[in-house]
Order: sequence, then structure tokens, then C-alpha cells
Amino acid sequence: MSGVRAGLRRAGVALVALLVALVLWEVVKAVVPDTGVHLGTASLLPRTDDRAMPHVWDVLARLGEAESGARDAPTVLAATLSAAVFTLGIALVGWALGVVGGLLLAVLMQRWRVAEHAVLPWVVLSQTVPLVALAPLVVGWGGRLELGPLQWERWMSVALIASYLAFFPVAVGALRGLQSPTAAQVELFRAQAAGWGRTLVSLRLPAAVPHLLPALRLGAATAVVGAIVAEVSTGTRGGIGRLVVSYAQAASGDPAKPWAALLGAAVLGLVAAGVVGLLGLVLRRYRTAEVS
Repeated sequence: MSGVRAGLRRAGVALVALLVALVLWEVVKAVVPDTGVHLGTASLLPRTDDRAMPHVWDVLARLGEAESGARDAPTVLAATLSAAVFTLGIALVGWALGVVGGLLLAVLMQRWRVAEHAVLPWVVLSQTVPLVALAPLVVGWGGRLELGPLQWERWMSVALIASYLAFFPVAVGALRGLQSPTAAQVELFRAQAAGWGRTLVSLRLPAAVPHLLPALRLGAATAVVGAIVAEVSTGTRGGIGRLVVSYAQAASGDPAKPWAALLGAAVLGLVAAGVVGLLGLVLRRYRTAEVS
């Protein structure tokens, strides 16, 4: 019951933070001049006119309007939801791959200290590679794969790129958690003739849960970001990434439309992190010392 209350409290805090952000948006729009604030040729604050920063209520109203002038065109909200579900599915596949890879790396680095010294710097270094440069390589590499009767689809490349971002926080968080048991606890298992495998399952993995849950939530959010960026970079259609690009092309004549898609992308990241956060209810018995 306490886990449910904690989840509701976090959801309430997130809702309040969203409302505060919307209020600040309108305050900035009301206070900052339409042309922005400039110091010589440098721009200190951006333009706040209706074309650059539409009102919040205009964006919300645009969600309920038709996407285009076609008779059977869906509403912007319907199109955004459809694209968000598509991207969420790919992001969850990438998240699952990243979790498996991150956990395996963490177990490897915990088991052998030399592996930690050899692998961890490369794990950190891997996150410095820009996705824009990585995406075309992954698409080209995937196109040369032969999976028998299966064909490598473009969405698989997007999922692989999403897993690339998701595995890092999982690997680091899991390693920190697996190393968290005290020397006395480890010695107690050794005194009972417990091998490395039993110690891993009965001691280290339960001790890693408080460290792993925040890493899983962060990995879910980064997987969504990776999926959105990869959709744009690889040209994958049907997702929220391509929808943002498509709507941005109409920004000059319909300024609220791109912001509606961006709002959907932001909510998508929160939903992904919230869904993964439900794992905390299942594993609440191990969360007595959860860290952030």
C-alpha cells in the first residue's frame, strides 16, 4: 500500500511540475518582448510572438482539430497518439535489449575486477558517439544481415540504437548495486559454502534492486529519446520522430501544430518511465534502501 501511495505522490509531483512549466511558459510570453531581448548582435532571449511561442491553450486546441484539410484526416491528437504508440513499442524493444546487455556487462564486471577495469572505460566512452553519426552506420550494417526468411526492417535499426542509449545507465547502476553488499555479508555466504552463483542470486541481485530501479527508469527515458532521434536520422516513418519533422514543416503557417507533436514526445518519455516505474511495486520488498 505504501508503494501505491509513493507512486501516486510521484505522479502528483510530476503533474504539478508540468503545470508550473506551462505557467512559466505563459509568464515568459507575457514579460519578454515579442522580438526577444538582444545585446548588440547577440540574442539573450528568444522571440515570444505567437509564431515562435504559441499560447498553451492554442496548442491544446490544435490537438482537437484535423491534421490537414482532407475530409478523412485524423485529428492532431489521434495522429500523435498513433505515432507515440508506434515509437513506444520500438523504444520498449530497445529498452529490453539494453537491460539485458547492461545486466550481463554488470555481472561480468562484478565477477572479474580485471573486466571492470577493461570494459567500464569503454562503456563510458561509448556514450560520446553522436547518434546522428551512428544511425546511418547501423542502418547500413543491418541491411547486410541475412536472417534466413526474416528481413531486417528499418524499425529494428531504431530499436538497436535505442538499446545503445538504454544499456549505459543499466550497466552502471547494476554494477554499483552488485558491489553494494558489505564484506561481512559476503563472508557470511562464504562461511555457508555458497558459491558465486548462489551469492549472486541470493545476495547481490536483491541488494542491487534499489540502485537498479532508478537506472531502469532512466534507461526507459533515454530509449525513447534514442528512438525518436533514430527515427529522424534513419527516415523511419510512423513514429513520433518523423511526425515532429513533418509538423515542423508547417510551422510558419500553423505554429501550434509542431508544439503539439513535441508535447506528445515529452509525454511519451514520461509514460515510458512511469510504466517501468511500476516494476517498483513488484520489487517493493527490496526497496528499503532505494537511492536516486
